[in-house]
Formats: sequence, structure tokens, C-alpha cells
Amino acid sequence: MPFFRSKAGHEAIFLGVFGTVIWALGSQFQAFEAVTAFVLRNDDYQLDDLALAITVTGLVSLIYSILRLRDLSREVGRREIAEQGVKWISGHDETTALPNRRSLDERMACPPPSGEDKLGVFAVQLDGFKKIKDLFDHKTADDVLRVMAERLKAIFPPDDIFRTGGRDFVAFIAGADHAEIAEQVAAAIARPVGVKGQAVEVGVTIGYAVLPVDGTDMASAVRCAEVAMEAAKNDPARKIRAFEPTMRERWQESSELEKQLRHAVRKNTIKPYYQPIVDLHTGRINGFEALARWEQEPGKFVPPTVFIDLAERTGLIGELTVKLFRMACADAATWSNGVILSFNLSPTQLHDGLLAIRILTILSEAGLPPSRLEIEITESALIQDLVAAERIIADLKNAGIRIALDDFGTGYSSLGQLSRFSFDKIKIDRMFVSEAADGKKNEKILRTIIGLGKGLDILTTAEGIETEEQLQALIRMGCNLGQGYLFGKAVPAAEASRLLERDFKLVETSEMMVA
Repeated sequence: MPFFRSKAGHEAIFLGVFGTVIWALGSQFQAFEAVTAFVLRNDDYQLDDLALAITVTGLVSLIYSILRLRDLSREVGRREIAEQGVKWISGHDETTALPNRRSLDERMACPPPSGEDKLGVFAVQLDGFKKIKDLFDHKTADDVLRVMAERLKAIFPPDDIFRTGGRDFVAFIAGADHAEIAEQVAAAIARPVGVKGQAVEVGVTIGYAVLPVDGTDMASAVRCAEVAMEAAKNDPARKIRAFEPTMRERWQESSELEKQLRHAVRKNTIKPYYQPIVDLHTGRINGFEALARWEQEPGKFVPPTVFIDLAERTGLIGELTVKLFRMACADAATWSNGVILSFNLSPTQLHDGLLAIRILTILSEAGLPPSRLEIEITESALIQDLVAAERIIADLKNAGIRIALDDFGTGYSSLGQLSRFSFDKIKIDRMFVSEAADGKKNEKILRTIIGLGKGLDILTTAEGIETEEQLQALIRMGCNLGQGYLFGKAVPAAEASRLLERDFKLVETSEMMVA
């Protein structure tokens, strides 16, 4: 903001005008001559020295004021630069320096550009970054992401590319062959990137729409492009899709589902259900895993894979997880002493430095001891930021909370994670359990994982147990705990409490068969 438009500038102008008016009046009425005559008549009082002192004081004050005004002007300039920096940071992605989702929202609120050229709107999603993080590290994945951003900038105007999510981008370009642009993007992303002596490839899925053909404003055109991209993701043979009118119905369904999801989160209609975790040695319930269930109508459930994915894409996953955790802790506080509540954390929560404090606060409110809580963390969530995850896991364990590594055996570096983190339990993925009694390769892997758990003094839980044969095979191998449809599906809180009150064995096990 220019100095003379500031408050200090207004005051300086006022004082300047005021001084000019006083000078003009003094000149008009010969004030100087009158003052001089007065001083001469009263020479005994040494008024000339007083006048000189006043003049010098005024001059010094003027110089001081000028210096302070200069400092103020510099401070205003520094503040403007700082404000511009903050504004830039709030509107740009730190990793790629591209405009972010907030900037895109501002762009979408503007009227579409005028002119005869049609505006192409592209939704781009990169694939393969989980593998890069697994094989290398988070920093390397960021470096590759920056390379991809530079390649996009070579195709689109830099101010018209927006990073809207971890691996998602939206871009605009006017007056071009949109199908050809999409092919250029696919070819640019497909070029290998050299990483530590290895050639790394990144996949891409592209959807695009054209304004005003596929939308009446910027926001609707962006949504059309995103819908086309989702269609491309569901069609492995076609990684590039242009928006088609037939997609509009699916778009409307998705928009309606998002609206319903927001309402469900706000009204707490998504509830935790509880699947029994059984001690394979005794056949009795050891605890329950809390699983989210959304019953839209009596008997009509939205699949978790659908609404959890939607919650992650719309930014609702954090709020939903906290509400589910609060309800689950309140339910678990009514269970018998020693029964464990197992709860899954979303990957985004592992970036929250205050996570342990928030969890302990909710536990205290519910009256549930930390020792009865088990937090499940997937390996894919860990590798997003290993340093932050290590700190948060240490905080949770210091508070007495148990930590379980979920989906063990499906990642690239599970053994590395076991050596780095002090897990209390590993949960064996159902893909290995399904062949537990078949004598196939996965059975050997399963036996190795259980043996690894014994050697490290870590409990093992087998997921997805569905048959008696699988159960007996796991018991022979010495697996500690199990869950799956053989023991029961996830049930509401009231039914879980009734299972505990009945205190019976969910399955009959033979202690003689335990290895």
C-alpha cells in the first residue's frame, strides 16, 4: 500500500496543509513584522534566544519526523512483502510450487474466459508413487513429483496448472487439440526418471472436458474432467478419457453421494460396528476391531470401500475418523475389563503431531484405559512420512497404547518396519490366510510370518478366516489370534456387548493342536 494512502500519510498531508495555511495567514497579516517589533520592545526578556530555541527544536523535530516516516515507510514495505509471501504460500503447493486447491477454487469462482477458443480442462492423476516411496524414500518421491510438475509446465501455462491432491493435478489450456494435448501429457509422464542409478516410471490417468461444451462454468467443467478421469481409472485399457454425456448421470450420482456423506458425517449416522478378534488358544473373544458402517436405509448399507474413498477425496476422512473413534471408545468403556478395542488410523492422521494428545483426551472422556486400545496402522500409511510416524508411534506407546501393523506381508519393506518400530502385533493379510490349508506357496509364507512373530515376541492375528480348515491350520502353526466370518461379521455395539455377556467360545479349539 503506498505511503500517502496510509493513516500516517494522511496525517502528514493534513499537517502540511495546516502549516501552509498558518504560513499564509501570517504572511497576509504581517505576523513576522509584528513578532519582530514585540521582541525589540521586550529585549530585556531575551525573547530572541527563546525564538531561536523554538526554531531549532522545531527543525530537529522535523528531521526526526522525516526519519521516523522513512522507517515507517520501510516497515510498511516489509509488511507488504511478508503478506504477499503468506498469500503466495497459502495459494501454492510447497513441493512443486504450483498453485494449489485453494487457488483452483478461486479460479473456479471466476467467470469462464471470453472468446471463441474452447477451454480444455484436464484432470491428471499420477500412479506409482507408493512403489517409489517403498523402494526409496519420501524425499525421492517428492523429487520425482517435481520432475513431473516441470513436464506438465512444458505443456500447460504454469499459472494454469494446479496440484489438487497428493498425486492429482488440474490444468487448463485454450485453443488447442485437446485429445492431442492429453496424448502429450501421457507421453511426457511416461518417460522414465533416473533415480539413484535406476530408471523409475510413473503411470498416469487423464480425463478432460471442454468448456462450454461440457459445462456452463469453470467448476462444472472441472468436475466433468474429474468424472472422465474416474472413468479412465475404471477402464485399464483406456488411460485417457474425454467426458461423455453418459458420464453425467454417474457424476450426478457421485455428487449426490458426496452430499449425503457430508450430511451423514455431520449427523453421526455412520457408526462403528465391531468384528470379534478371537484368541485361537481359548476360542474366546480377545477384543473387537471397529469398522465403519453407513446404513442409509434400514438394511441398505453403502460399501465402506465406496464412502471411505469418497471421504478421503473430499477431505472428510479426518472428521469422520475422530467421530467414529469417539463413539468406539464410549462403547468399549462398557465392555468387560481386558477386552481390547482395535481401531484403524487414516494415513492423514499420522501427520498430526498432536495425535497422541487427541487420542488420550478422547480416552479420558470415555473412561477407557489406554492399555485397552490398540491402534492399527497400515504400512502404506507409515511410509508416507517415516520420521513423523516414528515420533507419533513412540508417543502412543509411551502412553500405554498398543500398536499393530496392519496388512503385513503386502508391502515392500515390512521387515524394515518391524526393525524400526516396536509393534505389539502384526496382522496377517487375508491373501495368505485364504491358502492356509492348501499346501501352496502362501501357506509357507504364512508359516514364516507366524514364526517371525514368535521370534520377535510379537503377537500375530490372521485376518479373513472363513473355514474350519483354515482355522485348524493356523492353530497348528501357532497363530495367536484370528478374525473373519468364521467367528462372525461386524455387529452393532449392542450385539457386541451381548456376545461378551454370554461369555462362550466362538469356536472350539484343541489345546493339543497349538504349536
